[in-house]
Amino acid sequence: MREAPANAPALGPLLRIVVDQRFRYLVVGVFNTLLGWGLFAVAHYLVGDHLGRFGYMVSLYLSYAVGVVVAFLMHRRIVFRVHGRFWLDLGRFTLVNLGGLGLNTVLLPLTIELTGLNPVIAQGCVALAVAMLTYIGHKWFSFRRRQ
Repeated sequence: MREAPANAPALGPLLRIVVDQRFRYLVVGVFNTLLGWGLFAVAHYLVGDHLGRFGYMVSLYLSYAVGVVVAFLMHRRIVFRVHGRFWLDLGRFTLVNLGGLGLNTVLLPLTIELTGLNPVIAQGCVALAVAMLTYIGHKWFSFRRRQ
């Protein structure tokens, strides 16, 4: 979180929450998680559901491909508020998200096969866990700036 200049007026409690980077990550994360989950559901019902037992994996990759672009732009501008180094940030963001996708690739079938959950419900659960872990990667790697 950025520190306010010494001569800046004190922020009220609500404004302190809104300007906190963790709060912005939570809001953007909720939006991106719901968007990704919605994209997964649409891809699953249009494509994945017709491809057999593991068709949900195709749905996962289709939803990630679209969702990662929106997530990058929102994280860059709203959460971490960085400028410059666009391509480096995009590359780093993609690496962190590939780690998240790898984790999702393992956890989604495990969750479905072990619990019998519907793929859309299972993906909602897995996506929440992955989102919490990728925050660390985005904060300390994707959008890191030297002070």
